[in-house]
Amino acid sequence: MPRFAVILPAAGRSSRFGSGPPSKRKVFQELKGRPVWIRAVEPFVNRDDVVQTLICVSPEDIDWFKEKYRANLAFMNVDIVPGGTERADTVQNALARVRPEADFVAVHDAARPLIVAEWITAIFKAAEASGAAIPAAPVAATLKRVRGDRSIEETVSRAGLWQAQTPQVFRRTLLMEAFAKRGSFQPTDEAQLVERIGHDVTVVEGSPMNFKITTQDDFRMAEALVDALPKAKTLRALHPFADEDPRMF
Repeated sequence: MPRFAVILPAAGRSSRFGSGPPSKRKVFQELKGRPVWIRAVEPFVNRDDVVQTLICVSPEDIDWFKEKYRANLAFMNVDIVPGGTERADTVQNALARVRPEADFVAVHDAARPLIVAEWITAIFKAAEASGAAIPAAPVAATLKRVRGDRSIEETVSRAGLWQAQTPQVFRRTLLMEAFAKRGSFQPTDEAQLVERIGHDVTVVEGSPMNFKITTQDDFRMAEALVDALPKAKTLRALHPFADEDPRMF
């Protein structure tokens, strides 16, 4: 059975969500009773094929994070990694800590809490076959290119355009090669680095529900959708007192 390591970047400042202390950042907000980052990580740590999980936190927030989530962390085997200045720096820090027994590395946004096991399985299988795979959703809306003064410059064809999601999954050696050749380049996602070294990345059609929380409006949409996600009886929540509440399964 192929073995996977999972990296969850959670070191961002959440500038579009709202400023404030760590407790105000999007990944640490309570979404229907559980923090966003825990909802993002739990479908991975419950899998037999995941051998390592790493969460990346801003260096200045690590002590706060360990204290705040001491009870949750006691139920999880999660490595805490100091984040970097940019997302790619953060992922690179974590990649250096991935254990050699991991055949593949999955990178999943800690701010994408609406993820379920069946979607992860589909991406994992695609990565096993091709070495690199990401979920994405076809762009359905009409796209406009807009000038600096907010007037429309042109309507952009959406033919062939897909919106990338996570988890993005790669053979470990491939992702390490892509980062080794990164230089000072700042990619918007890991797939872009793999594309730059000439390796094809397979796209698996994902669910529109697997969106990233960026704004307060996104958070309100996540609250409305969390109970509409496909339920798997084998998914067990990581709330320290979940055993007493059947709704947590």
